[in-house]
Amino acid sequence: MEFRESFIKGVFEITPRIFEDERGIFFEAYQEKVFQEKGINLAFVQDNQSLSKKNVLRGLHLQKPPFAQDKLVYVPFGSVIDVVVDMRADSPTFGKHDTFLVDDKKHNRVFVPAGMAHGFITLTEAVFAYKCSNFYHKESESGLLWNDKKLNIDWGNKNPIISSKDLELPTFEQFVKENF
Repeated sequence: MEFRESFIKGVFEITPRIFEDERGIFFEAYQEKVFQEKGINLAFVQDNQSLSKKNVLRGLHLQKPPFAQDKLVYVPFGSVIDVVVDMRADSPTFGKHDTFLVDDKKHNRVFVPAGMAHGFITLTEAVFAYKCSNFYHKESESGLLWNDKKLNIDWGNKNPIISSKDLELPTFEQFVKENF
């Protein structure tokens, strides 16, 4: 596995070594020891999965402490642009974001540490899956407005399909004012 750390400390794109022959492909999707060697020492307690039509945007979501979640995200079918926003107030990249193309061709994953807002937009119909280090806790659920001008995220689509719940999320400045 190849780990490439983002400019946002603790965020990694992980690309497996793929073995291919006349039967198809094989790759190691996750190995605890390899992650521990990269300083990622945690137990995953919940797996989530969604199926989304093309042009669906989900996010930007996070859970507040003490129920914050580390996530290992991947796309077993389809293609997405994955977005991570650093919401750790003590981080030098606080309020900055990074994007990743995650798909079923590269079979790559993104490790999203706790303290990040996270979302994605589908480029095709896609299955999006992720492992979580903490259980879902409704009362600590929050997020950021997907098209916040301060964040200036290029989703590649100005009219995505978005849930009414995600359209009501606070802007970055509102979130900071209410939580820090």
